[in-house]
Amino acid sequence: MRTIYYVLPVLNALLTSTQAQSPTPITDPASFVLPFIGTTNGGHVFPGATLPHGMVKVGMDTDSPGNQAGYDANSTFNATGFSQLHDTGTGGAISLSNFKLWAFANCTSFEDCPTSLESRKTLRNILPDGSPDDFASPGYFSTNLSTGIRVELTSTRRTAIHRYTFPAGTSQPRMVVDITNDGPRTSTNPIMTLDPTTARVMGGAQFAASFGPGRYTAFTCVDFAGEGFELERPTEFGTWLGNFPVQGQTDINQLYFGFIDELGALFTFPPAPDGTPTIILARAGVSFISSEQACANAEEEIPDFDFDRVQTVNRATWNELLGRIQVDATNVSTETIQLFYSAIYRTHISPADYTGENPKWNSTEPYYDSYYCNWDTYRTLYSFMALHDPVTFSRIVRGMIDIQKHEGWLPECRGATAMQFIQGGSNGDPILGEFFVKYSEQAVALNVSSDDLYTALLADAELQPPNWNLQGRQADAWKQFNYIPQDMFDAGGANTKQVSRTLEHAFGDFAISQVAKILGKTDDAAKYAQRANNSFNVWNPDVSLPGAPGVTGMMQPRFKNGTFNFTDPRHCSIHDPEMATCFLNAANRDGFYESSPTVYSQYVPHDTAQLIQMQGGTDSFVSRLDFIFNQSYFDVTDEPSMQIPYMYHYANLPGKSTQRSRQVIAESFNTSVNGLPGNDDSGAMASYTAFYLAGMYPLPATRQLLLSSPYFPSISFFNPLFNSTTTIKANGFEGNPTDGTGGKVFVKNVTVNGEPYKSNCFLEWDVFVNGSVVELTLTADPNVACGSGDEALPPSLSTGGYS
Repeated sequence: MRTIYYVLPVLNALLTSTQAQSPTPITDPASFVLPFIGTTNGGHVFPGATLPHGMVKVGMDTDSPGNQAGYDANSTFNATGFSQLHDTGTGGAISLSNFKLWAFANCTSFEDCPTSLESRKTLRNILPDGSPDDFASPGYFSTNLSTGIRVELTSTRRTAIHRYTFPAGTSQPRMVVDITNDGPRTSTNPIMTLDPTTARVMGGAQFAASFGPGRYTAFTCVDFAGEGFELERPTEFGTWLGNFPVQGQTDINQLYFGFIDELGALFTFPPAPDGTPTIILARAGVSFISSEQACANAEEEIPDFDFDRVQTVNRATWNELLGRIQVDATNVSTETIQLFYSAIYRTHISPADYTGENPKWNSTEPYYDSYYCNWDTYRTLYSFMALHDPVTFSRIVRGMIDIQKHEGWLPECRGATAMQFIQGGSNGDPILGEFFVKYSEQAVALNVSSDDLYTALLADAELQPPNWNLQGRQADAWKQFNYIPQDMFDAGGANTKQVSRTLEHAFGDFAISQVAKILGKTDDAAKYAQRANNSFNVWNPDVSLPGAPGVTGMMQPRFKNGTFNFTDPRHCSIHDPEMATCFLNAANRDGFYESSPTVYSQYVPHDTAQLIQMQGGTDSFVSRLDFIFNQSYFDVTDEPSMQIPYMYHYANLPGKSTQRSRQVIAESFNTSVNGLPGNDDSGAMASYTAFYLAGMYPLPATRQLLLSSPYFPSISFFNPLFNSTTTIKANGFEGNPTDGTGGKVFVKNVTVNGEPYKSNCFLEWDVFVNGSVVELTLTADPNVACGSGDEALPPSLSTGGYS
């Protein structure tokens, strides 16, 4: 059986292959999910088994250098274990990958088993096309190792269950529990005991955070059972240190002296009787509280060791969630449907539901973690979640508010309970703003306190934390200067990213203004709307882009005295003459994070109308956008560029937005293992892809979604809170052209429930609240418009659209 979706489709194959003729509704959308998309070439996608937002993400670890999610689809890399915790799509150092399990079929003796990570690793079986013999679908992962052992994985929220099928004739099946080897091998203070009668292993250790200075403690509890036979007590047991098993020991303190970071347990079990295949089940509970709680989690969630039951429930959970979004597959390639549902799937891997597993304080509120990082996800992930999963969204918001109550500020970048480095501004603000602007009327029913939500926002906006590298803002400078000065040295954090932080703080304050308006706080609404205009305080009208006649005016670093410094607009782009980086390094005080001044000069999402005026009017604005694309300043691999393809909407040229966004999909996303242009960034790129394929782009903390045409004859969103379904029909749909620039894909006219709509360029949130039928009339002519009158253009703050 072919057991990995390891296709490398060329562009034409993605859009013109055999047309899928699926039933309506799609009852098994999980069958269209390809978890291996983006599992090599820097995508860092986790392909293992998890529930939606599950804490446990059980999967294979490989010895590839870029295995931030544990796994790499390149068949030349070895498997090193099957661990219980992972992140997905992240950068930074390798995160988690804790508590690996491993199986041996043929050690010559207990003491000769190669227990260390380096010595036990082995290749996977290789299929004729050169791909590894791996398979994954939502809630399930399997592989066939070159040792002849087959491994299968599935999970509940806090517990994994593994199934190890040993080769026929295995006389001494052995299992390894690895307590200390996380991804980057950072463990300290390990503890572990084993029960020689039941083979239960309880243990834990301290580990380093992936993207920050903190450390976290995690625990596990592992039990074993036979499938199809009763597993007897182990015939041999012991602990191991590095590559040296010691039989008969039950506590790693009998071995550990603090200078070797590889420790664990090893068991030999009797084989299945009567020559039947030996299948050993391993149940691994996980906790951030204690190993005792890890045991309780395992016993509560998988009391029966029934692998198939757990897998069935897991898949049904995914199908219910994915099935809230339905598409008509007529005249649509199977690959496009796979790309879409796979993207939706990846938006629900992180953040992770750690409720009940917060070691830092007691609370009855939900607790979510793996915000890695808000800078990546605030632009599209939560807006997509708002369309079909408001209850999970509300629980995440409640968890963020609870963190603020106990730590002073909203979480920004967080992993395994540890604070990590902030990438941009206080980007939790637009996440809370997005929730409240869309669900303020349902907040009470969702147990979200509007007072607590607003208090959390004001903490970010007004109070400077002791270390704004990890939480909050450089709020004192922000309030004093109305921008972040480049020469403002402060013991509270690194003197870097001043321009990009200014732009993101301004957008955060816009989000706060919208919440204040709903709450009737008129003065605050005006105050924060005014602070949203701070974006333009770093606009230098005198800076030009080399090689771009007419492109004048750029976001630039500014000193405390009001004068401007200079950063080459080409900096941090492929045209940068110095090929400099723009990461967190304070020594390189360029003012920008992970993108160029040319790209950041387009980032005022709440007031694009004013930005157009600053850039010399509509014609100049459009010419600048064209230059950004034509000269490859647009960077599909990084979030600051995300909104740029849809910016033509504000110039009344939605046809160009449609062309640009479809080019992005055609050129940069496919269903192969290297089908992402960069990191999936905890689902940020996934939600971005899903929105583009749905024919929309969000404006966080507003009640508008920019509108284009979907890749389907129709698409429906079911909202369980409203108990309503909104369907967008693309009348005249003829398929998706291969190059993304032409075809009958442009929106000529829009009706809602049979009535002419005010704009062809955006939909109001009310359309989704009420449950509506939106009908788009498509044309092959790209020269379409938003409609008649200024109100047909998407709103901007300066035009009164958000007043």
